[in-house]
Amino acid sequence: MQTFVTRDEISLWRKQLALDHKKLGFVPTMGALHAGHLSLVEKAAQENDTVLVSIFVNPRQFNQQADLQSYPRMLEADIALLSALSNVVIFAPNEAEMYPSGLAFEP
Repeated sequence: MQTFVTRDEISLWRKQLALDHKKLGFVPTMGALHAGHLSLVEKAAQENDTVLVSIFVNPRQFNQQADLQSYPRMLEADIALLSALSNVVIFAPNEAEMYPSGLAFEP
């Protein structure tokens, strides 16, 4: 199973996918995967050639810093769950990758 951690990596991969005329499904998550997530991934896998699952705990989605800090981060366990499925690719960037310094953000 492929796991990408940078926007450049995922961009190059998606360009190749498009050249190969492959259908792509996308399941965005913040990790801590459970049966509901897996059912979405399985459905996407049935309807597409490849499924991209993002795993990113987005700090912009939390009002309280304590909630962000306590959110479970279980990337290894999430990857293990997804590895049982075929045609799945993971995009697991860190905060610096998604919000590089100098990036303007308007709340």
